Amino acid sequence: MTEEKSQETKLKPVLGLLDATAINVGAIVGAGIFIVTGIAAGVAGSAMIVSMIVGSVVALVTALSFSELTAWLPKEGSVYEFAYQLVSPFVGFLSGWMWVLSNTFAGAAVALGFAYYFTALFPSIPTKLVAVIICIGFTVLNAVGVRKSALLNNFLVVTKVLILAFFVIFGLNYIKPTNFTPFEPLSVGVLYGAYYMFFAYGGFARVAVVAEEIKDAKRNVPKAILISLVVSSIIYVLVGIVATGLVGAPTLADSNSPLTEAMSATGNTTATYIISAGGMIATASVLLTSILGVSRVAYAMSRRRDLPQTFGKIHPKFDTPYYSVWILGILMMLLVLFVDLTRVVAVSTFATLFYYCIANIAALRLKRPYQLYPSIVPVLGIITCLVFMFYIFFISPTSLDLGIAGLLIGAIYYIAKTLSQKRTA
Repeated sequence: MTEEKSQETKLKPVLGLLDATAINVGAIVGAGIFIVTGIAAGVAGSAMIVSMIVGSVVALVTALSFSELTAWLPKEGSVYEFAYQLVSPFVGFLSGWMWVLSNTFAGAAVALGFAYYFTALFPSIPTKLVAVIICIGFTVLNAVGVRKSALLNNFLVVTKVLILAFFVIFGLNYIKPTNFTPFEPLSVGVLYGAYYMFFAYGGFARVAVVAEEIKDAKRNVPKAILISLVVSSIIYVLVGIVATGLVGAPTLADSNSPLTEAMSATGNTTATYIISAGGMIATASVLLTSILGVSRVAYAMSRRRDLPQTFGKIHPKFDTPYYSVWILGILMMLLVLFVDLTRVVAVSTFATLFYYCIANIAALRLKRPYQLYPSIVPVLGIITCLVFMFYIFFISPTSLDLGIAGLLIGAIYYIAKTLSQKRTA
């Protein structure tokens, strides 16, 4: 590759540690805390808080693997690059493929989630119209500069954290101790709850995808991953305690908006509207970082010609992979309009575990002195990912079937692409 070509495809580091941490908090503290808490309460009961702690510890193990991998190679594409160099090009491709596939569908689902919260306040507006508008708006924002996206994300993150702090402080006055009974921390349901909470924490690796755009990435990205996971875990546990204490686990489990349901128990209408607004802000920030992350993985894959080179073109003024941003943003919009996401988005369940498992395998293959943690850390990460994959078989067979189908499509594409490149070489 010529020097001129290299310069055309280079992104600029413009984001600091605060921006990097906010990207991750924006990805973690999102729709999960406003929705998954209800699902976890349904299987773990009032011991959902234990599920939150177990889920965060499991996430921390894989987060440590990402931290040392990013310290070794702070490069756009994250697990795609790690697997490509430490495992094999084929496994690297599959990791990147599953990341793009799962996060594109998940982004569309989050756009719909935002629309549902919005139309709950303004019911006369069509839900899909709202979802399309926010997809377009955030696609434009990501296309015109990562710094602008980061500034908006910082605002959204601060706002939703303040709303959740309000939920905890205001709700504490209305807690009923009887809502914590029965408390069964050793039940099987707690492990199932931890499975769901693991996915609520699943955005902890988002910042690693944009490593080349972070200043002093070798130090700041690992710091951002760990800081954001600790902060998010504290928020989840505090919110879980208050939500359970307000209405009890059964009521949370029966609601599609458990935190709004919990706050309504206080009888304060204004407070309930504030929490509903928090759900809207939370889903908005997740969508914003989803478009950012998935476009960067596609960009990284295009540099190695694993995806068409169009995805790797950098805008001369905005320094963003604008084709990648627009193509994937429009794809999310089309998914919102024409695809029933309720089943198809389940592919992200399998895909997330797949590429997190691969990331742990890559970390296990790091040589000294790049290994920052004992080898037992990635080994535990692999084991926990495989255990959760085993859970999928019982919890959601559809997720397993769709995930394997997505993986097979990626493998077929890679083989066809490789054969085509060999014929034209």
